[in-house]
Amino acid sequence: MSEVYRKGRDAKEASYVLQTAGTDVKNKALAYIADALMAHSDAILSANAEDLKRAKEKGMAPAMVDRLTLTKERISAMAEGVRQVIDLRDPSGIVLDEFTRPNGLAIKKVSVPLGVIAIIFESRPNVTVDAAALCIKAGNACVLRGGSEAIASNTALTSVIRQGLKAAGLPENSVNIIENTDRALVKELLTLRGFIDLAIPRGGAGLIRMVVDTATVPCIETGSGVCHVYVDKDADLSMAVKIVENAKVSRPSTCNAMETLLVHRDVAKDFLETLAPVMKDDAVELRGDDEARAVSAMKAADDEDWATEYNSLIMSVKVVDSLDEALDHIRRFSTHHSEAIVTNNKETAEAFQKSVDSAAVYVNASTRFTDGFEFGFGAEIGISTQKLHVRGPMGLEALVSYKYLIDGQGQIR
Repeated sequence: MSEVYRKGRDAKEASYVLQTAGTDVKNKALAYIADALMAHSDAILSANAEDLKRAKEKGMAPAMVDRLTLTKERISAMAEGVRQVIDLRDPSGIVLDEFTRPNGLAIKKVSVPLGVIAIIFESRPNVTVDAAALCIKAGNACVLRGGSEAIASNTALTSVIRQGLKAAGLPENSVNIIENTDRALVKELLTLRGFIDLAIPRGGAGLIRMVVDTATVPCIETGSGVCHVYVDKDADLSMAVKIVENAKVSRPSTCNAMETLLVHRDVAKDFLETLAPVMKDDAVELRGDDEARAVSAMKAADDEDWATEYNSLIMSVKVVDSLDEALDHIRRFSTHHSEAIVTNNKETAEAFQKSVDSAAVYVNASTRFTDGFEFGFGAEIGISTQKLHVRGPMGLEALVSYKYLIDGQGQIR
């Protein structure tokens, strides 16, 4: 029996207990987990040091090393994220609708857990804690499969989580991690029908595409973020500089970081001349079209650049004639994650928000706000870039389905 089959089976068995657990019991488990994260932070950091050593020996890119790195502060933030989930409303067991049919049947539509969720992710150990906390609160068991580069960190974190579950009287198998790093096992996990009810990938475009193409269980496409900021001819240019800098620089390794800047021709010269030295100070490499390069020194951009999620301090720049040209570019290259416009023209802003088909569309704000915590959802399990069954930052409400409860008095049809 393979590890994947065994842990999928065990998670399914645990889900039957977890789906009937009261909110107070689930919250107790989360409180134990938050406390245990802090109490065992030294052991977690020691495991993370093993992963970091291997990563650096293999020459992992700095952005990926940043994603992999844990610190006392990051562990504390993870624990705080778990505590915030405690304060959120339990999404399971809510009566969504209630009505009585002419034949006397009383029908309730009630939210219920999904069952067992498989989360496949790369070098971000915080996903282990975020995903587990949200799944537990919503009443779901989960099977985690992180990248081989973070296996020591993820194993240590899962051990702490399972201790918290046991202390609260819930099955330890409510949270499982696949410890075998053989990539072939991912396919087995994604095709484990009967045990896995939903698969959610978190990582780069390659991982997400592999999951979507391989899964025979339902899955949600998440995360790949070729995000745009369009600086309109009616923009406040000083505001635009701050928004662009934040969207690109504050944490370039995240999926909500901006990758492409679009600038209206009427303000391109003034704006790029102001922006270029700021980007230089931030060590951002610019890649532009011919018009952008005529204003400021930068490398030439091509179609590959427009379609690339850099996850690093690289930004492509294109000068456009109009809002329509900006929209056409976004339609062609967007991954439907997050886009922003900077403008003081209300009609233009409204047209942009109506026309852009992405999960989050901003006016005069950074794309970096596309985040479950920033939206007030607590920790997020991912950001959906598809339309079914959820879209955008996925908080607790994304982790339940519903069923109908029907009470009769002997009715037959």
